[in-house]
Amino acid sequence: MNYFSFFLSNILVNNLVLTQFLGLCPFMGTSKKFVSAMGLGCATVFVITCTSIIIYLINSHVLVLLNLECLRIMTYMLIISVSVQIVEIIMRKVSPVLYRLLGIYLSLITSNCSVLAIPLLSLHLNFSFFESFLYGLSSSIGFLLILVIFSSIRERLSLSDVPILFRGNPIALITASLMSVAFMGFSGLVKT
Repeated sequence: MNYFSFFLSNILVNNLVLTQFLGLCPFMGTSKKFVSAMGLGCATVFVITCTSIIIYLINSHVLVLLNLECLRIMTYMLIISVSVQIVEIIMRKVSPVLYRLLGIYLSLITSNCSVLAIPLLSLHLNFSFFESFLYGLSSSIGFLLILVIFSSIRERLSLSDVPILFRGNPIALITASLMSVAFMGFSGLVKT
């Protein structure tokens, strides 16, 4: 497997938000301001990368060996919840302003479907340890990239003269669909 093209394709071509439509709630909720989008994106990168590693190890060395595959999702949610709590504690101490800016969305990383989807997709696609780590890292960087680009566009749109019927979420959804079409253009550049 060409790991560079695998990494790049998960960021650009197989983006969680624009092609797989996962993580739309934080995508629409925290993308109004660049600072909050960057903070949530970085927190999500940390949580997804850490949980990808931990979940792979627990799945292959505990659940499979003890024949407890039926407990996968419950175990995954427990690991994700603990990781989010650690991020929340760190963010509250390091950046209280960003912690207040993110508000409820920081806690909602736990229930973000992309955070749970990445380990499940890694399991379904039979990825090795390194591939699971790379998939988690690259997919979460793709999530961060889209959040940052979209928040920059939304800040610009808030200053633009948008017709009344399209203000707010309608223009945001139109912009997201145009971004999705633009990112589909990368599919010919990177082999998946």
